[in-house]
Amino acid sequence: MVSSVRRSIPWMAFAAGAVVVAVGLRLDRTGTMLSVPNPPFLWRYEPVVDVWSSAVAVVVLLLAVVGGPRLLSARVRPGVFALAALVLTIAVRLAESAAGSGTSGWYEVFDRTRSFEADNEYLPALPTLRYGVDIFLDRFSEVVTSLPVHAAGHPPGLLLLMDRLEIRTPEGLAALCIGAGVLATPILYPLARRLLEDEGAARSAALLLALSPGVTMFGVTSADALYMTLGLIAALALVAVPRVVGATLGALTLAAASFFAWSLLAVGAWAAVLRLRRDGLRPALLLAAACGVGLVAFYAVLHAAYGFDPVGTLRGTEQVYRDGIARGRPYSFWLFGSPVAFLVTLGLPITWYAFRALGAGRSVAVAIFAVLAIATVLGFTKAETERIWLFFAPFLCLAAASVLPRRRLPLVLGLLAAQGLASELLYDSVW
Repeated sequence: MVSSVRRSIPWMAFAAGAVVVAVGLRLDRTGTMLSVPNPPFLWRYEPVVDVWSSAVAVVVLLLAVVGGPRLLSARVRPGVFALAALVLTIAVRLAESAAGSGTSGWYEVFDRTRSFEADNEYLPALPTLRYGVDIFLDRFSEVVTSLPVHAAGHPPGLLLLMDRLEIRTPEGLAALCIGAGVLATPILYPLARRLLEDEGAARSAALLLALSPGVTMFGVTSADALYMTLGLIAALALVAVPRVVGATLGALTLAAASFFAWSLLAVGAWAAVLRLRRDGLRPALLLAAACGVGLVAFYAVLHAAYGFDPVGTLRGTEQVYRDGIARGRPYSFWLFGSPVAFLVTLGLPITWYAFRALGAGRSVAVAIFAVLAIATVLGFTKAETERIWLFFAPFLCLAAASVLPRRRLPLVLGLLAAQGLASELLYDSVW
């Protein structure tokens, strides 16, 4: 009986998701304000096709679907696979992102002449650094509520990096997001080798991430792609390095990553749940304590050196969020709508196999779904999770790969490619 219920988890999850989508669309059509174009999705139906770019995208995706599974061969050395996966990721993301509106799709969300969303992004916030880094950090908690919404929603790490790299143009910021975002695929590979203890499954996880529709949709035109990579680096340090060194290095890496996005602290929770499942309560508590100490130490040093106030910054960020569009998003709907939007956009085959892994009791699946449940119930992120929760994507690919039969990989990659290209051509997600 229990095993039967576990095997039916994907079916139950997909049925529940279909109900949530139907309810969301119904509420929207009857006048209930849910503050997104097609509840629970942020996408707006707006078909746009650049013929030549679409043709290139089709060719690239076909090559990825046909060639990707061949990279699982034992004759392909790990280093060669990592490099090939990186090249495949770059090709897929650039080709798919250009399919709708051409190569301008790589940067237009950051361009004020092309996108209304550009005023909410990071470039307009750079003038706050004109008096220098010291004053910027010392006064950040005071000015955070006056910044564009995306800059206000995050700590100042990305703004400082942009200033150091002298990034002042939409193309420059896009290059940073693309360059950092594509690194997630080769970084996931060693993490998957460590956790799945199966070379084929580890390579499958990387390929799933490379062709995930949600990752390709937001992996070019969103700073969240950079955050995803930072979260993976922290995860790799926390769980793939020997315990004492890993706990220390991982805690400090996680703290540094949180300086770019507060949400990346969830990676520490994921690592702690995973450690709990694999090693028991005491190692999990030690890891959680190490993360806490590392976080306090990191921000204590920042406060002592520059006057940065993390608590005041968090309060300012919360105020911006509470006073913004989230105020009109009812918790009762988004409690279900947020995870559904994220999981559908991520890729239906990935989500299906991730739920199968959950039903099978795989630790990598239990850990990520536990963190997703906590994030959902807390309700701080209501809607737009397709982009905001992008850093969860690699961990769901890990879960899916743990139960994905090797013979099914070509079909799964094909379905992911089809969903990704259809999403790009038929819907406008702004990013």
